[in-house]
Amino acid sequence: MSDQNSLKVAFSRPSISEEEEKAVLDVLRSGWLTTGKYTLQFENDFSAFMNSKAYMNENRKNSGLSTDQVKSLAVNSNTSGMILAMEAFGVKKGKAVITTPYTFVSTAACAHHLGAKVYFADVEKDSYSIDPEKVEELLKKDRESGKNEICAIVPVHIAGNLCNMKKIMALAKEYNVKVIEDAAHAFPSESQLGYGGCIGDAGVFSFYVTKTMTTAEGGMVTTRDDQAYKRMTVMRMHGMDRTTWDRYTSPRASWEYDIVAPGYKFNLPDLLSAIGVCQLKRAESFFEKRKKIVERYNQAFKELDFIQLPPDGEGNAWHLYLMRIKPDLLKISRDEFAKELQKRGIGISVHFIPLFHFTYWQKEDKNFTKENFPNAEKQYQRTISLPLWPDMTEEMTEAVIKEVTDIGRIYHA
Repeated sequence: MSDQNSLKVAFSRPSISEEEEKAVLDVLRSGWLTTGKYTLQFENDFSAFMNSKAYMNENRKNSGLSTDQVKSLAVNSNTSGMILAMEAFGVKKGKAVITTPYTFVSTAACAHHLGAKVYFADVEKDSYSIDPEKVEELLKKDRESGKNEICAIVPVHIAGNLCNMKKIMALAKEYNVKVIEDAAHAFPSESQLGYGGCIGDAGVFSFYVTKTMTTAEGGMVTTRDDQAYKRMTVMRMHGMDRTTWDRYTSPRASWEYDIVAPGYKFNLPDLLSAIGVCQLKRAESFFEKRKKIVERYNQAFKELDFIQLPPDGEGNAWHLYLMRIKPDLLKISRDEFAKELQKRGIGISVHFIPLFHFTYWQKEDKNFTKENFPNAEKQYQRTISLPLWPDMTEEMTEAVIKEVTDIGRIYHA
């Protein structure tokens, strides 16, 4: 792997200010490093952000969706949050979820950790989003078989571009299943129905270091369901009926608690939450900076016949810039194009390797092959993720454009 600091343009770098540095020092000096008041503040601030758009409630009401306030629970990763959300909404042995093969492995693995099956639906023809028509085919097949295994749909908002949530929510209502959004890329994807990650029954965000805001490692679960929220709160910390902060700050003895379920250890410590509190304040400015870089990329690349611009829908958070090459107009493959960019000092990645390329998932289902998911495979074979982070300079952006253009010119068919 390339050292990002040695590149002409790193693929991603977090934007850290003196405010984050001060917040971390304050926690270090406080004597309380684990989950406590900073995590509570982070959760409350995140909920306030999600609930801040008054018009969303009216639009949700008109769509027949709950207008209850969003509640947030900080966790140590998106993966942990997905397990909590799935468990709270009944994903378990004997049940199944529907998700996309075009995602990071944790989306599907979380269901397997809980003993559930995973059914995959291909992405739409010209996007990275799960295809509602394919989802409906699976739901209909499940109902007609009499199994009624499927209990949840798990859409993934790739690159921050929202899936067709109106259709997905309508299917969920018709087939009486839950919607758990993998919103790792989706902050702050704002749609008429709410922010991506708080449209369905639960949404799970990621604050990994490359994401649109960061806590270094960490995530957030959002839900409007009181019962699910209470369940996740208990399961986040060993199935304990009291939080650590409560045990050590209330008059009641710290050792007086009950274990009501076999829970997990998924809490986010104050040391990381303090960073999150600061990053959340800057999230909208991060978003505006990313959009300007996207606009410049689009302006330059729309003139190049060997590139197709990324999909762009309502409320796109622009976490990633997914440049799509047109292989028939180039003498080199996507992998060769990507390696050329790396040779020239441009940090890149590929999002994502569809799960049917991996040994474990191939063993799980002999029909889980690229031939049965042609849209996902097509997108994978031509996609390169370019640098896109708030502190990129104009010079860096122009350097990326120059190298993409030069490689395309040299290897044009």
